[in-house]
Amino acid sequence: MNNTVADAMTPNPTTVEPNTPLKEAITIMAEQKISGLPVLDEGGKLVGVISETDLMWQETGIELPLYINILDSLIYLRNPARYEEEIHKALGQTVGEVMSDKPIFISPNSSLREAARIMHEKKIRRLPAIDDSGKLVGIITRGDIVKSMASETH
Repeated sequence: MNNTVADAMTPNPTTVEPNTPLKEAITIMAEQKISGLPVLDEGGKLVGVISETDLMWQETGIELPLYINILDSLIYLRNPARYEEEIHKALGQTVGEVMSDKPIFISPNSSLREAARIMHEKKIRRLPAIDDSGKLVGIITRGDIVKSMASETH
């Protein structure tokens, strides 16, 4: 597996903006049979990724924070800040409200081995490929890596 990300990635992937209505992003993902989309700001800079995982909040709803009441004090058994994040994602109406806003990305010149390592360690399915100027040039998925591996065995 000596190929680079550029050799196996999908160039010029479909993208959305933070203000894209959530329903529109869901329709794009369903119609194109993709599990996630890079999110670009007005200047074309990668600001997030929206994935099926982010959308699951819409269906699963909110898990209320567990707490105990001792001497008129609430002691949370889970971080209440996480509860606020869950409410935000469950009620969000735009991509920006539910996306993962700390996107992990890779250079198109990186090896597929490096892309596979990052995806495995971070438990993610896709990596946006960003060139030296900060421009999104493609996206590499686990499936792309597996296809590349398969082509090397033939």
